[in-house]
Amino acid sequence: MFVDSTENYSATLALTIDLMRRRSVTPEDCGCQAAMIARLSAIGFHVEKLRFGDVDNFWAVRGTQGPTLCFAGHTDVVPSGPESLWQSAPFEPTIRDGFLFGRGAADMKGSLAAMVVATERFVAEQPNHNGRIAFLITSDEEGVATDGTVKVVEWLAQRDSLPDWCLVGEPSSTTYCGDVIKNGRRGSLGCTLTVKGLQGHVAYPHLADNPVHRAAPALAELASEQWDSGNEFFPATSFQISNIQAGTGATNVTPGELQVVFNFRFSTELTEQTIRARVEAILDKHSLNYTADWNLSGQPFLTAEGELVSATVASIKEVTGLTPALSTAGGTSDGRFIAPYGVQVIELGPTNATIHKIDENTNIAELDVLTDIYHNLLRKLML
Repeated sequence: MFVDSTENYSATLALTIDLMRRRSVTPEDCGCQAAMIARLSAIGFHVEKLRFGDVDNFWAVRGTQGPTLCFAGHTDVVPSGPESLWQSAPFEPTIRDGFLFGRGAADMKGSLAAMVVATERFVAEQPNHNGRIAFLITSDEEGVATDGTVKVVEWLAQRDSLPDWCLVGEPSSTTYCGDVIKNGRRGSLGCTLTVKGLQGHVAYPHLADNPVHRAAPALAELASEQWDSGNEFFPATSFQISNIQAGTGATNVTPGELQVVFNFRFSTELTEQTIRARVEAILDKHSLNYTADWNLSGQPFLTAEGELVSATVASIKEVTGLTPALSTAGGTSDGRFIAPYGVQVIELGPTNATIHKIDENTNIAELDVLTDIYHNLLRKLML
């Protein structure tokens, strides 16, 4: 059923639909932040719009003193892919069998709506609440992420206004809303490796130097290496090759250059420097003529214990009856920019089975469950 009117829907579902109708593909915001700002301003938030480069961000705060709980998230979404493959248009929210379909339903416009509605409800109940409630919202999470949260956090640090606790609304749940809390993330270190050789004719290999042949043993060693064993909170560090490119396209020419792209998702057992040194030692052992272009996307972070984790676990139990698992699995999030400043950071949102996929969707009932969890968390930390 295509959603025409939201008059009879819950406040969270109605706002989710409003945000989803806006085609906010990275780094476009398409008015999502304006809609959120209007709601937050109406309940006493002081809002500062922060535009860095081509990216819209905002920081909103209610309250003047005491510890700060920050809701963080992004209004941008990934491209829809071929719209002809969707059962319904990706930017025309549609309800079928109790689920809301459309790009951003799970990642993460449902979370944004739940944050706003939970805060509206809490402020109506507790207009003189303790502490500060904040929102850090960007439109540059799904893309290069250079002018979004990372810049806002730098700006906050310069003003000595960093939050104490931060809840990122990424879709953390696996089967039911609230069954998993992400209390950390692995680091992400990428490398583009270029191995030099000498192009030649396949019939005269002694007159050439095939970089594929030279690099293959080194790549096999990198793939079989045990980088660490993980720890209580993190799985073992993984190494994955994502792209290999060489050759001219001709079948009778050996390549003069090989390019390999690989990535480490690493635990707190390792550092960027340690990984780089170990990789380059293996490459040097195989006498490769190479260059390595490294890119650190994020350091690993962990919020193992403290008020935020305890209050969130308790909130989920009270609302759903579930005992959530703590997990550091999955990809990176903007939490990687916030945690290094000493902020307690967790991620909690809807189920993630369909994120970035054709026919992305979220359970309508769980949007209200998520709102109740956020509202309960506010009560635990702000009273």
